[in-house]
Amino acid sequence: MVHLTLLQTILAVVSGGVVGFTLGLIGGGGSILAVPLLLYVVGVHNAHVVIGTTALAVAVNAWVNLIPHWRNGHVRWRPAIAFAIPGAIGAIVGSIAGKALDGKALLFLFAILILVIAVRTLLQSGRTDRDTPVSPRRLNMGRVIGTGGATGFLSGFFGIGGGFLIVPGLMFSTGMTLIDAIGSSLVSVGSFGLTTAASYAISGLVAWKVFMLYVVGGVIGGLGGSFLSTKLGHRKRVLQTVFGVVLILVALYMLYDNLSSMHWL
Repeated sequence: MVHLTLLQTILAVVSGGVVGFTLGLIGGGGSILAVPLLLYVVGVHNAHVVIGTTALAVAVNAWVNLIPHWRNGHVRWRPAIAFAIPGAIGAIVGSIAGKALDGKALLFLFAILILVIAVRTLLQSGRTDRDTPVSPRRLNMGRVIGTGGATGFLSGFFGIGGGFLIVPGLMFSTGMTLIDAIGSSLVSVGSFGLTTAASYAISGLVAWKVFMLYVVGGVIGGLGGSFLSTKLGHRKRVLQTVFGVVLILVALYMLYDNLSSMHWL
């Protein structure tokens, strides 16, 4: 049970708003901030509770955002489901492995993952979405299942949506276009997050009040981010660059803060 002060309650809503705002503004990556915000801003210091709670919040956010993509015809259900099912199994295995690891060691590895995402974000800021080449191909179920399972494991292990892995994974394994991969990825993001959260909830590692506050803040922030995104569309590369730099700073602080976990690795 996580007991929140009035200040922590306000900070939980604000932190959820930051995550939603970032997602709405640059179209992805914001979920990776959910863990450090809950740790260092809200002040929930149990790493496993933080990961279980944010996994559930990410799942709800993904299912909500799936609806407009579906309506716009950018969800390819057959490959999306084929990718999500083995991924959900991988997420279960990953979540079990994550729960078995010392909290500080898990956060140290999480910080390394943030650095990888930051570098990828900075590289992406130098090109447009149209620059990503794809080639239509027949659905290779072996490739889809293998890629989905591996992606799901990482998602479950770290308690994140994994969209930064799922989108290129779908493009690699199915040859779908970027816009379809973004829409279809939300099926997996929601499935992986829900599976991971269920695993953590069974172990009593989900802070339900914090989850609800995060979702409320995320919805409000997402609306604001989406609105501003239409106004600053021509500056998306600059926004991605700023976001990448912020991620690097967050990752470096987390590495420093959890350096004592090195003996676990």
